[in-house]
Amino acid sequence: MIDVLVVDDDFRVAEINAKYVGKVPGFRVAARAHSAAQALATVQRGGVDLVLLDHYLPDQTGLELVHRMREQGHGTDVIMITAASDVTTVQTAMRLGALHYLVKPFTFAALRTRLDSYAALRRTVDRVGGRGIAGQEQVDRIFGALRTAPAPSSPGLPSGHSEPTTDLICHVLHDADHPLSAHEVAAETGLSRSTAQRYLRHLEQAGRLRLSLKYGDTGRPEHLYAWVAP
Repeated sequence: MIDVLVVDDDFRVAEINAKYVGKVPGFRVAARAHSAAQALATVQRGGVDLVLLDHYLPDQTGLELVHRMREQGHGTDVIMITAASDVTTVQTAMRLGALHYLVKPFTFAALRTRLDSYAALRRTVDRVGGRGIAGQEQVDRIFGALRTAPAPSSPGLPSGHSEPTTDLICHVLHDADHPLSAHEVAAETGLSRSTAQRYLRHLEQAGRLRLSLKYGDTGRPEHLYAWVAP
């Protein structure tokens, strides 16, 4: 089994990512961390093969954490999973040895593709490593193991929608003790109101949410959404 440390400052997102990891054969979640300090302490204790790392952490950036890990001699593998998509951050991640870089929001299929290629890399290195010296063919095989094909869109989700964001909104509605407006969902999830409205509309049309209208004295009625138990 490949033991994974999931690092994200958002507890809900970390839980969603951990559930995704648990669905991929050969992988298991060893720990979760919500700050760079927690993550570094976990790596120092050992038992972690792979870190799924967010860049935006409350005490340090993810890349600063990777730099500290390398300074301390920790060669633990890293896959970045973050909303940071500027070229400088991506280049720095490459130079620090990140094996993959997955931009949020993403689908389970996209994450599974990266995890599968990482597992293939480990298998290839194990096979080649037994020979002591790698020729060009073996080197090409090692580098080729990390190549990924574009992940297909998730079935049932419209273009531009992602599974993590859908799961996050469902989680908020499921735990709410009363119907919520798009504004309240946006505040709970950190999404923009327009994005929350788009996802809520799709979930209501798919029968996963119930829509009700709240009329005030003037103006348009407020749309309220409630979880529908399956």
